[in-house]
Amino acid sequence: MPPSANIRIYTITEITHRIRAVLEGEVGTVSVEGEISNAKVYASGHCYFSLKDAGAQLNAVLFAGARAKLPASVSMKDGQKIRAHGTITVYPERGQYQLIVRAVEAVGAGDLMRQFEELKARLQAEGLFASERKRALPMLPQRIGVVTSPSGAVIHDIITVLGRRFPNLHIRLAPVKVQGAGAAEDIAAAIARFNRMGGTDGWRADVLIVGRGGGSLEDLWAFNEDIVVRAVAASAIPVVSAVGHETDYTLCDFAADVRAPTPSAAAEIIIAPKAEFEATLGRHAEALRRALFRCAEQMAQRIDTFDLRLWHALQQHLHDSRIRMEQASTKLRVMRERNTHGLMSRLLLNRQRLSQASTRRLERHHAAIAALDRQLQLLNPLLVLERGYSLTRTEDGQIVRSVADVHADKPILLTQVKDGIVRSRYEAP
Repeated sequence: MPPSANIRIYTITEITHRIRAVLEGEVGTVSVEGEISNAKVYASGHCYFSLKDAGAQLNAVLFAGARAKLPASVSMKDGQKIRAHGTITVYPERGQYQLIVRAVEAVGAGDLMRQFEELKARLQAEGLFASERKRALPMLPQRIGVVTSPSGAVIHDIITVLGRRFPNLHIRLAPVKVQGAGAAEDIAAAIARFNRMGGTDGWRADVLIVGRGGGSLEDLWAFNEDIVVRAVAASAIPVVSAVGHETDYTLCDFAADVRAPTPSAAAEIIIAPKAEFEATLGRHAEALRRALFRCAEQMAQRIDTFDLRLWHALQQHLHDSRIRMEQASTKLRVMRERNTHGLMSRLLLNRQRLSQASTRRLERHHAAIAALDRQLQLLNPLLVLERGYSLTRTEDGQIVRSVADVHADKPILLTQVKDGIVRSRYEAP
């Protein structure tokens, strides 16, 4: 249905200015108490932030002039609770209302920041943030595990940076919620799942990146939850925390082995560019080649030195051996001459003694033989024949001592006298 001809048609600029006039006229200057969130200071010195409470939030800006007059108790950090004095107005270019802050008073830490500090103190007392628990990242990881949202820019940035620095790395994403209800449980479960993978499918990450993009303190709160911090601290795989921007800090950062200021920086931290590795390997290979060449030269010189020393040692040994042999030969010759002279003297003496003993022994034998000869001569029956006796035997050689020794069947008798044998015949009487 077309608008009535009596209804005024506004331009966007006109209606925005009218709304601003109403706000400034009806609300005007106010004092607002709330917690700072998403505070950011630009190069101009202006500070843009939000003030929030449990039910709503209000955009605000603190220009450089007013900011320079802040009391020391006001840091304008996320989580700080302040009382801001200023004017409610509309920023036309964005069509949103905001508070132009003229002065600020510190009220105290906000609820989330207080929870943050209390949980940090408790976990720190348990030793979860101790520096001695932190491990060095592997120099050349092959498998990178990433715990983040599958739809955010974080995974895209990490894949892009890793692909540019080291193209052949393996990357596995564990998709999780990074904000809102159930996000902390998702993140903790993903970290635990990566730690179990080595036993189920053989894919074990060498390093984990846990993170998300920037946001307010409440946006990042899942990474401050106790369950996430404990999962990071308990991980057997080194963890790089990459939550938010450089100025954002979470308890996950303190529990991790390494904190990265951004997710892209995390990808740069975990591995150097492949070209750097190749260049480093090339330098090491060249240094090793030069070191081996120097070592070979030194070894060659040492071998030459040892060879010369060995030659001199052998020559000295031969010289010493020759001297010892000549000395031994001289001693041996002297001993031989001395022994030979002694042996010759003893030999001559022994030969003389042997000759004398032999002569005496022969004389004794001759005397014994002569005595035996004399005895034999005395016992020789033939000598009796010289004195006129005779010796008669039978023909078979039996001596006849009696008539009974002579038989008729052996009549022939042989009688021996001194100069021969007489043959006779026996006749019985």
